[in-house]
This record gives sequence, structure tokens and C-alpha cells, in this order.
Amino acid sequence: MQDSPEIESAQIAPHSDLSLISQKTQRSHSSQISEERVRLMSALELNDELEDVETAIRRYSEELIQQLAIRDELEFEKEVKNSFIAVLIDVQNRQKVHREMLKKKRKVKSASIGTFSRSICYVTTVIPYERKDGPPSLQDLQIFTKILEAMRDDSDKVPSLLTDYILKGNSSTTNRMHTI
Repeated sequence: MQDSPEIESAQIAPHSDLSLISQKTQRSHSSQISEERVRLMSALELNDELEDVETAIRRYSEELIQQLAIRDELEFEKEVKNSFIAVLIDVQNRQKVHREMLKKKRKVKSASIGTFSRSICYVTTVIPYERKDGPPSLQDLQIFTKILEAMRDDSDKVPSLLTDYILKGNSSTTNRMHTI
């Protein structure tokens, strides 16, 4: 079953739908009935015009609802991605600080490494990830964000979150494994 040209254009460029609606609206304004002609119309003709207008309003309302739903989905996707990036950067910065502190401690050898490593216990945790054909799904990004937040906060939830992630089949032991 093939999509109609309107559906195909909606899939390709959602902004073109708005211009399509605008064009339809302009056509309807140009074909509006003059006030004098309306006064001369019978009740049956007026009812037909009213039905046409109501149908157009329903059609435009449905299109608006669809476009708003698409906008909401895109905003949610953007929010998930931005959250993931922000937490990833936080963890990477903490890892960098951790590495620098380890280098300093090795040079100085005066402080106890045990107390330091306990304070940043999970910052060096590795999250296994199998690359797929495309980018990670939103669900994967939400899981990674949750794990990264726990790592950033040095939460005791990190091992259980990683275990759940691994056992649910989100990663495998193939050679294509990468780390986040």
C-alpha cells in the first residue's frame, strides 16, 4: 500500500505541511462566499456551506494535533539526548580529575590511595555497548543516562544498574563491544 503524496511529503519535510495548510487556507479565503451571496442562499445551501466549513475545521484540527504530537516527540527526544550528553560530560570531567589526582598521588606518594579511591569509587566504571547500525535508541540513552548519573553521584546503585542493563540483553559478548 503506497502512501498518498501528502503523507510522503509529511514524512520527508514536516515544514512543508504547514505551507500546504497555508495554501489551502488561502484558497478557502479566495473562494469565500461574499456577504451578499450568503444572504441570497437558501437554508439548505447555508447548511451545506456550514458542513464544508466544519469538515475543513475538523481536518485542520486533526492535522494540528498530529503536528503537535510530532513536535512533542521531537522535544522529548531532544531532552533525552541533551540529558545524556550533559551527564556524559560530567562523568568524563570527573574521570579526568580522577586521573589527574592519581598522577599527583603517585608523584607525591604521601596520601593514602584507599581513601581517595573510595570517594570516587564508580567514576571509572565501564558501560558495555554493542554498536548497532544506527545511533542508540531513546530507551538505551535513558538507561545510559541513569547509569551515568549514578556514576557521577558515586551511588551504590551502579553495580545493580549495570547488572540489570547487561542481563536484559542490551549488550552481548561479541567482538563488537565498545565502551561509553
